[in-house]
Amino acid sequence: MGKELQAVLAGFGGQGVLFAGKVMANAGLIEDRELSWLPSYGPEMRGGTANCSVTLSDEPIGSPLVTSPTGLIAMNQPSYDKFIQEVAPGAVVVADADLISDIEPVEGVDITAIPATKLAQDNGLAGLSNIVLLGKFWDKTRFCDRATLDAAIDKSVPASKAALIDKNKQAIQIGIDA
Repeated sequence: MGKELQAVLAGFGGQGVLFAGKVMANAGLIEDRELSWLPSYGPEMRGGTANCSVTLSDEPIGSPLVTSPTGLIAMNQPSYDKFIQEVAPGAVVVADADLISDIEPVEGVDITAIPATKLAQDNGLAGLSNIVLLGKFWDKTRFCDRATLDAAIDKSVPASKAALIDKNKQAIQIGIDA
């Protein structure tokens, strides 16, 4: 690791982008890294736009604002269109090919599109496409140790939803394998 990751996770409200960002942030906490997690959502909430910025670093973080992300997880076309213009050269982008049909290559940007919604549904994990995408993003960036990612799932899933821990871990693995 060692280098700073500035990621934006974006989609519609209700798709779980804030939760996926929280998993990433908890991974940073577990590894005792500097981090910021900044959620942002439109006034509509469910169905409106939602995104969060996550910065993981070994150095103190000057600002939680991510203006030139080195990583992007995009869950829908409007989010992809908005943030693809802002990514830094060399950025890693993971997109849900089921909900984003217009993915233009960007010079110097590593873009991977996987059918995350379909992969989640086909494996009985409907609603976990966010975590499938997070798994693929981890596969491309290795923003933490693999064991840390599972520990971050344990920490992020509330006790009232403990039954979903294994499903989230399964979704991570599906994303890694995609």
